[in-house]
Amino acid sequence: MSPSKFLEEENARQQEKDVGYKAVVKEVITDKMVHLFAEMSGVHNPIHLDDEYAKTTIFKQRIAHGMILGAIISRCLNTTIGTGGIYRGQTLKFYNPVFINDEIIFELTITKLHRTRGLGVIETIAKKANGDVVAKGEATIVMAANVAGSEAAAE
Repeated sequence: MSPSKFLEEENARQQEKDVGYKAVVKEVITDKMVHLFAEMSGVHNPIHLDDEYAKTTIFKQRIAHGMILGAIISRCLNTTIGTGGIYRGQTLKFYNPVFINDEIIFELTITKLHRTRGLGVIETIAKKANGDVVAKGEATIVMAANVAGSEAAAE
């Protein structure tokens, strides 16, 4: 797909989203994710990787790296709020541990939108299936039309 065609289609999708738009994505946090994240990040903390060690902690079992949630939020922003934009920032506070094989529900809600400047603010909440909040924060994004260079827009 040409850059201009992509922008045309993405701009049309963006017009459908406004303040209050909410996307919900469910994801199971797997052992494979934890090991891949440890390899990618270099964080080999035994609380994430060693069952025997984790049994001696307050959690009694391994927990996922908190930033796995941040990475999934990044993916959700791209797939549900707007493809081709830029993830400018994220505040993120962790409230409860995420265990291996927990299903996490990610809720992303547009709270501010400045279409002319192409900026958005999105409330990001991650919950366990039982409703317990595991992480909460706020993302800032730049929409695709404001990222594209003049050549892509003119093509």
